[in-house]
Parts: sequence; structure tokens; C-alpha cells
Amino acid sequence: MMTPVSTEDRVERDYQTYKSLLELWSKENPIKTTKLQVLLAVNALLVSAVNISGGITPGKWYVYLAGAVFSVIWVFSIGRTSLFQDVWQIKLADLRARHPGDPRFSILEVEDARRRARPMLRTFGAVSSKWYLLFSPLVFALAWLVILAVAVGG
Repeated sequence: MMTPVSTEDRVERDYQTYKSLLELWSKENPIKTTKLQVLLAVNALLVSAVNISGGITPGKWYVYLAGAVFSVIWVFSIGRTSLFQDVWQIKLADLRARHPGDPRFSILEVEDARRRARPMLRTFGAVSSKWYLLFSPLVFALAWLVILAVAVGG
């Protein structure tokens, strides 16, 4: 026979779930940062290699294609990491909604503190990382495709 779960037990179980989800959510940040840094480093190396080897020429079409393909893969890779971070955050918000009066469930609610942060930090920190995380590899992919088209077609 199952015993009924007390409200206190349910709150504690939800809080343990909240802490686990918060840890999952927070672990996605360094993964996204690393993926972005590697994207930038690889593209910088490709650009340097093209420049050192005589600039944009039709014979290096495979380098331009590789840059585009790698960058498209990064779009999906960073996108997946960002997706899971959103999933964890949605689940955290659901738990918070279940316990609106319990401050332990509102650790990610930072709007009031954000408004009180120094103006320069609010300005430079205003752009969500999702914009540059997802659009950087897309811009690189498009740039490599343009270079490929110019090199092969021109």
C-alpha cells in the first residue's frame, strides 16, 4: 500500500529536482562558450591558411567548402546545446510556478537585480548570447559559400 506524500515531502522533492535542473542548465554555458571559441579559432586558422597560401583562388575550393560545412555543423551543434539549456530553463520555470512563494525556486529570476547593475554592464550585457552563438556560425557558413562562389565563378 502506498502512503500519501505530504506537501512538505513534495516541496522537498521538487526542490531537489530544481537543483538538478539548475546544475544541468548551468553546465551548458561552458559548453556553448567552448563551441563558440573553437568555431572562431577554426575559422581564423582557415582564413590565415587561405591568406598565407596566396589568397582566394579557385584551386582552394575545398577549403572554402570545408569552412562552410564546418560552420553549418556548428550551427546545429550550438543550437542543440542552446535548445537543451532552454528545456532545462522551461522545466525550472514550471517548478517555480508550482512554488511561487518559495525563494529557493526563483534563483534565475534576476530582472530586478539586472536593473540595478551598473549601466555599462547592462549595455554590453543586453544582447542575449543566443544571438551571437547561433548567428556567428551561420554568418561564417554564408561567408565561406560566398567566397566559394566568387573563387569558382570568378
